[in-house]
Amino acid sequence: MRLCKTHFILICLLFLAAVPAYCQRGTIGLDVGQTSDKFGGLKAVNGLEADLEAQFVVIRGGGKQNWPSIVAGGELRFPTDTTYHATEYAVYGGPIFHFGGHFSAGFHVQVRKALLPPNQNGGVLGGVFNRLNLELLELPFVAQYKFGTAPRHAFIEAQISPEFAPHYKNSVSGTYPLPTPHFDHGYDIRGSAGYIFGKWYAKATYETRYFKFTQTLGNPNEIYNWRTNVISGGAGFVF
Repeated sequence: MRLCKTHFILICLLFLAAVPAYCQRGTIGLDVGQTSDKFGGLKAVNGLEADLEAQFVVIRGGGKQNWPSIVAGGELRFPTDTTYHATEYAVYGGPIFHFGGHFSAGFHVQVRKALLPPNQNGGVLGGVFNRLNLELLELPFVAQYKFGTAPRHAFIEAQISPEFAPHYKNSVSGTYPLPTPHFDHGYDIRGSAGYIFGKWYAKATYETRYFKFTQTLGNPNEIYNWRTNVISGGAGFVF
């Protein structure tokens, strides 16, 4: 499992490093902030988290037909304490439509892997229990408004995505002792506000996300029901 995790990280890093060579414009930056994670009936646990993210315009749209731009990007999310918080990796791509010089909207086709922390209060399971990791297909709707078209301008951005039934991966070698959980519903909402200073930018972000699974033998004590709230801020480069 560790070998597969290492390969996935290397693929994400190669993607972030290689895509800019073929793109017309992009951003890469680092956010740092506080995450609050709550599983089932356990109390919420706060911790620090870093988020390395990049996005690039692979094909610039426009023209008489107002073709959409095609963007691609990725995200590496690392908490300082993986005992209570998930490590996540994601890559995505999709069309962004421009409506005048200020407003744009579109969607991403995104693949995300979440390495869930172990359950620290096993209850009926007894002791520490390793949760299954989640592999997710996400389709976030993305909208951005720019307060100006000059190299220096403020912006706001929103992302809203329903969550779909995940694919499960055993976090440790051996046989998983329970049936896989049955997914009920979930969502991910993210909002950002920032300012572009020509060749670099600064922004603040708030994100809330929720996964609910039915209470069955595969989800004892609702150990998979997961709520996350993240407040972060950071800076990056525009090129």
